[in-house]
Amino acid sequence: MPRVLVVDDEGGVRESLRLVLQGECEVVLAASVDEALRVLAAAPADLVLLDLVMPGRSGFDLLDELCGVPAGPPVVVLTGTTAVSTAVEAMKQGAADYLTKPFEVEALRIKVRKLLERRELEREVVELRARVETRERLGGLLGGSEAMQRVFHTIRRVADSKATVLIRGESGTGKELAARAIHDLSPRSAAAFVPVNCAGIPETLIESELFGHERGAFTDAREQRIGRFEQASGGTLFLDEIGELAPSVQAKLLRALQERRIDRLGGSSPIDVDVRVIAATHRDLERDVEAGRFRADLFYRVNVVPLELPPLRERRDDVKRLALHFLESARQEMGRGPQRLSRTAQAALDRYPWPGNVRELANAVERAVALAEGELIEPEDLPDAIAQAARKEALCDAVRAGELGFEAAAAGFERGLIQEALDRSGGNQTRAAELLRITRRVLKIKMDRHGVAAST
Repeated sequence: MPRVLVVDDEGGVRESLRLVLQGECEVVLAASVDEALRVLAAAPADLVLLDLVMPGRSGFDLLDELCGVPAGPPVVVLTGTTAVSTAVEAMKQGAADYLTKPFEVEALRIKVRKLLERRELEREVVELRARVETRERLGGLLGGSEAMQRVFHTIRRVADSKATVLIRGESGTGKELAARAIHDLSPRSAAAFVPVNCAGIPETLIESELFGHERGAFTDAREQRIGRFEQASGGTLFLDEIGELAPSVQAKLLRALQERRIDRLGGSSPIDVDVRVIAATHRDLERDVEAGRFRADLFYRVNVVPLELPPLRERRDDVKRLALHFLESARQEMGRGPQRLSRTAQAALDRYPWPGNVRELANAVERAVALAEGELIEPEDLPDAIAQAARKEALCDAVRAGELGFEAAAAGFERGLIQEALDRSGGNQTRAAELLRITRRVLKIKMDRHGVAAST
């Protein structure tokens, strides 16, 4: 529970603040600056509510000391309604905010809650950075979950060897980042890491891309070209989406892996290459082998050390730390001020299934940073699919808290489904009804019942 220090010479004010804030935080009291310093020396506070005008040492003295401490607690100054200019001066000296006496209870709670949430976010960012440099980061990969720790363990063990690695995982799980981590930890790290997206190169060009060609090898071959194998000699060649290679190229790749030599198109003699190959795929290569789409001998050749990257839905523990990491990166890149995820926005991220995995999460957070108007990122700043998940979760929370009855929650849930279907179908009611597997007539009845407007 967060710890709030109240510093005020008036006993009635101290007790009022304690009663207002109890239950939300631990409240400790001090009647003077000297007593406050003794309290802080015994245990730090997450927030200080500070009266500026007190007998003896002024509240400004304590404010100066607290603002001079790295990562010191935020300070909210307490002042009378006739001394607002004094509060403004305190904020210039580093106070986070101010409250005028007599203060409104709800305004006080909101202000305290907001500052404590910001304090918690700052602490999480500091902890994240510390973990990122140690246990929870390997190269560009980030994760403290058990699943990712197993991945890190395999990467560290295989990096020193010359074994071919096959990285498997859904799109967006970070297969290239894993390959780069293996390369960076290997004895080949000083040499080139050469990535090739096998799915992004036309079949007619992939052979030349991998092995190169001599001048005149084909119509447009006006000069000699060095292929990716030669570019990666001494280093690592990363073949992303190897399952997309045509059978003819698979045969030549197998020969290159077995003999450690290649033939340029139009060349007269083989060329020795010293390359460590790391391959990756999102496909079920065993099934492709059975169907004759992928050579069995090539599969066994590249699958020496298999490395499986888990989808994000199977490493839920990592969603929050990844979101915080991407938020900080995007915020700094865009030059934005302090930003944080609201509780409902974080809950939406936690419960979303993430079909696009880490890449989708990074894009969602970057979008939210760009669209958020203030410090707080809300569900509506996130992509529609994630915001919809937040709305559903809010309904469930309201039912659990006894704030909403079952019928009202069910109606809200149904309304959300209808609105989502209409959004996905561009307002086409027939298509929306098909998505919901109901008739258009039933859809129209439900739209009227829930007050869902038809698109114009």
